[in-house]
Amino acid sequence: MNYLMLSVGRRGELLKNFRKSISEGSRIIATDLSPYAPALYFADKQYLVPRIDDPAYIDVILDICKKESINAVTTFIDPEIEILALNRDKFVALGVEVLAPYEETAKLCFNKYLMYRHLFESGIPTVTTWGTLEEFDEAFRAEDVSFPVFVKPRTGSGSVGARKVYNYESLAESMKEDPSLIIQEFMDCLDLDADVYIDTITHEAVSAFSKKKVETRIGGASKTISFKDEKLFDFISQIVKTLKFNGPVDMDFFYRDGQYYLSEVNPRFGGAYLHAYGAGVDFIKLIENNLKGIANKPSFGDYEEGVVMMMYDSVVIRKPGELAE
Repeated sequence: MNYLMLSVGRRGELLKNFRKSISEGSRIIATDLSPYAPALYFADKQYLVPRIDDPAYIDVILDICKKESINAVTTFIDPEIEILALNRDKFVALGVEVLAPYEETAKLCFNKYLMYRHLFESGIPTVTTWGTLEEFDEAFRAEDVSFPVFVKPRTGSGSVGARKVYNYESLAESMKEDPSLIIQEFMDCLDLDADVYIDTITHEAVSAFSKKKVETRIGGASKTISFKDEKLFDFISQIVKTLKFNGPVDMDFFYRDGQYYLSEVNPRFGGAYLHAYGAGVDFIKLIENNLKGIANKPSFGDYEEGVVMMMYDSVVIRKPGELAE
């Protein structure tokens, strides 16, 4: 099998994991905009490509798929996910499995207010969200919400632009400066996430690894500890039935008063998937099964509780002439 990893950036450890798990004779092809993306150098072959917003970008990627006989493609950055979803048919025509959600689900994942409406209408417990100050006012007058609240960009990923607001005056000023912001209930409770694999044949959740966040930095959790809860696994399966994912997904949750609430969904390998892999939950083998036409059987909680992940920094060194061109 040949795998194409797009926009690999700093995700070298994930490529190392792929290297350990892929079958003999398989190859990893990696792309990035910059020759200084360290993860490039854990692949069998590297390609420098245009920016993802370049009109020629998708044709460059399709040409790589043809040249390298690619079986599956995925990306490690959020803005590229919708590009893959929009061009799924072009990849499928080349026999390439797109490890990314289908178009409508991709759009929901990157518009937090539309996702909230979808989850609410589907009966999925989630963080209460208001799309305008006027919507919030109605709930505030009814005493259905109190300060502090959270504001964050309607689109985008990670925690960039998200902040706590402590009073109405500050909230009104924030919404005046940027009316596209959304307002969310402040969840002062347990913060956790789960790595989930959605089978590309059955489109059902077949594996999940849940972990509590011990320490978080911009971009995700840096220290986590594993746990199991059948109630959470059932909740994940319920969520997946309302959307159309394809492959690895990272889900963020809150837990309050005995109830799980879905916070966000990142339909790609999460930054802390390394924890799942280190604990023996191998999505790469599940991908290989799917590429061979084998549907994976559901297997939840097949790992130990209390396994800790602690991220740390590392480096890649390259001599003159060894950089990707």
